[in-house]
Amino acid sequence: MTKAQKISIVIPCYNEEANLKKGVLDQVANFLAKQSFVWEVLICNDQSTDHSLKFCQNFVKNHPGFRVLDLPHGGKPSAVWGGIKAARYPLVLFTDMDQSTPLKEINKLLPYFHQGFDVVIGSRGTTRHGFSLIRKIMSRGFLYVRKMLLLSKIDDTQCGFKAFKTTVARDLFPNLQFFKQKTATGWRVSAFDVELLFMAELWSYKTKEVEVSWKDEDVSTTKGDNAARFKKESQQMAQEIIRVKLNHLKGFYHREPKK
Repeated sequence: MTKAQKISIVIPCYNEEANLKKGVLDQVANFLAKQSFVWEVLICNDQSTDHSLKFCQNFVKNHPGFRVLDLPHGGKPSAVWGGIKAARYPLVLFTDMDQSTPLKEINKLLPYFHQGFDVVIGSRGTTRHGFSLIRKIMSRGFLYVRKMLLLSKIDDTQCGFKAFKTTVARDLFPNLQFFKQKTATGWRVSAFDVELLFMAELWSYKTKEVEVSWKDEDVSTTKGDNAARFKKESQQMAQEIIRVKLNHLKGFYHREPKK
């Protein structure tokens, strides 16, 4: 019999009040209660300015296995890193609060760790339910340009559903150039996933991409206007893809491959 896996589930949280009120944490808790693997959930609050923190603190009082980490503001990568540092188990998954990829999809990822993979990431495929036509077109353009420059074998770097061996995540995250930049106000996502997966490839960690169910379920109204957010995030991603490529050419990511 295969030994039960143990996994820490990290959920970054910034102004998620609307998503929380529709019951996303109940959805997560109900799913986990039926699973055979050992788990914990770390909700990583990134100094939300709405009532998200209070909501999460009340939720965990009645849900063993859930914890809230109230972290200094730093954007999504900082919130995820805070959860990874606090993780108790050998595997760690980060997933978005809105559950656009429902947590049940974790069962598609976990078997690959038994096969020797270090990083197993979700892929949204090509349908992208809930995307507007313009967003679909821009996403395809982003994919084309990114593949020419970096990570040609990976179709979807931006799906917010990624699992790692915890030791691997702790090796990669502190080396993100994101953490060397000035912290912006508001919710900063960036293309940190690209840099993260690029380092994993360079450092010879085995990565597997697995298609998962995805539908845009984000109903948050306190992160800013959706169109403005998408425009800002698209600009950030384009800039950071170029930055990662230039950093690589400058040798910023060089180290001896792991044995």
